[in-house]
Amino acid sequence: MRSMFSLIVNGERHKVDATPDTPLLWVLRDQLGMNAVKYGCGQGLCGACSVLLDGESVRACQLPVSEIGGRRIVTLTGMTDTIATHLKAAWIELDVPQCGYCQSGQLVSAQALLRRIPKPSDSDIDIAMSGNLCRCGTYQRIRAAIHLAAKRLGGGP
Repeated sequence: MRSMFSLIVNGERHKVDATPDTPLLWVLRDQLGMNAVKYGCGQGLCGACSVLLDGESVRACQLPVSEIGGRRIVTLTGMTDTIATHLKAAWIELDVPQCGYCQSGQLVSAQALLRRIPKPSDSDIDIAMSGNLCRCGTYQRIRAAIHLAAKRLGGGP
């Protein structure tokens, strides 16, 4: 049975019609046209579908739309604060992406990390980013870009 849900995505309220068990990923992509949220594995293992839910990185493929409530969802395109600006600049400067498919999930998780830990260690980064897979293997550049963004934000070495 379908229901109406009210979602706050990237600061805008949207009404969507879906079954309660529909994963947030499909609501964002199919109903709202937000293609920056990628489908990877559908099992919450790869991180390509990561979004921020009240500032925490979550897997949109595993989160039923009925569990969102009034919480705020932010996708890569909605990440516009200073942290996101520095992360995106570091990503470009250090040539992090190769194929680019995983990058929206990587950036979302990096954003959540720097909000929690402004001066992350290598271990902090490895733990926070461990659920985000990169088929191209750019993990060292991802770590370096997070450190560079943290430094520019005043938290890095």
